[in-house]
Amino acid sequence: MPQMPPTAPAMVPLAGALLHDTGRLVFDSDDLDTTRARVASVFKPHRLTLHGNALRARMHHVPVGAVSFNRLSYGGDVTIDPGPLGDFLLIQMPMAGQADIHCGGQHVVSDSECASVLTPSEPLRMRWSADNDQLIVRIERSALERVCAAYLGRRPNQPLRFQLGMAWRNTGWQSLVQYLADTLNHAPQTASHPLTACQLEQLAIGTLLTFQPHSLSDVLREHGKPLAPRHVKVVEEYIHAHADAAVTPALLAEMAGVSLRSLYAGFREHRGLSPMTYLRTVRLERVRQDLLNDASLSSVTAAALRWGFAHLGRFSVEYRRAFGECPGETLRRRGRG
Repeated sequence: MPQMPPTAPAMVPLAGALLHDTGRLVFDSDDLDTTRARVASVFKPHRLTLHGNALRARMHHVPVGAVSFNRLSYGGDVTIDPGPLGDFLLIQMPMAGQADIHCGGQHVVSDSECASVLTPSEPLRMRWSADNDQLIVRIERSALERVCAAYLGRRPNQPLRFQLGMAWRNTGWQSLVQYLADTLNHAPQTASHPLTACQLEQLAIGTLLTFQPHSLSDVLREHGKPLAPRHVKVVEEYIHAHADAAVTPALLAEMAGVSLRSLYAGFREHRGLSPMTYLRTVRLERVRQDLLNDASLSSVTAAALRWGFAHLGRFSVEYRRAFGECPGETLRRRGRG
């Protein structure tokens, strides 16, 4: 991917192309309560304090699987206190202005040269300047841990904790954001197609894990697992493209051209879980995305059945284990937005 010059103006067309489409506008408001509620519908409930009288908030949002791209400005000097983010991570990249950020025991003043990577498990408090305009990548914690497990061959036994400050200009991360912006601008349908959304989502998460220092960086470097064999990747792609269809181990093995034994051995060695567990993980993430974003869904049951969860009691237990809240709470959060 081509490198871009490190000057701040270079990112203006990028952010504009990605997030200034009126179809991607979440809200445009000068009301504090409306602003708080609409931002919470994409992120989480939080305390929002305005210092002064001026507020002109605006937000755009583009979901891509378990990753979303957002642009947010408040047009006023505000303090944002969400506590720990919990089930998602944010990478915040100021286009203008600055933000004073405390996350866990770390502190950084983020500006156009310094992004912030907000660890989900750490307490968070921020103050944004009135002219602060942020491009924000949101990543579901469950997807982040799934991709990390794919590199390690096992689930992480500790929460991922990231270095807060990211010098991102003229780096691989900026090149990634530029590539994704160009892709979503010229081929917006890639954001909604299961197969391409899966690839873009994994590219974003994999780049973050390898580029930004975190608590498992050394382990990932030392582990150095070989690339997964073709049949594992083929099955992963099939699962993402057909997660709402009837899928059996025999079908996956036949489609990949390997025996059941080879299929399960490949997933165990390179993904640390079985192909059917991988399928359930993808389906759970799809349910969550629908509960948060699909206004046509009015019940948890409808979302669960859409993605093949017929046993609702077991589904609720798995959902809570994956996301730390019951599916009804997720749906109510969308309603509050």
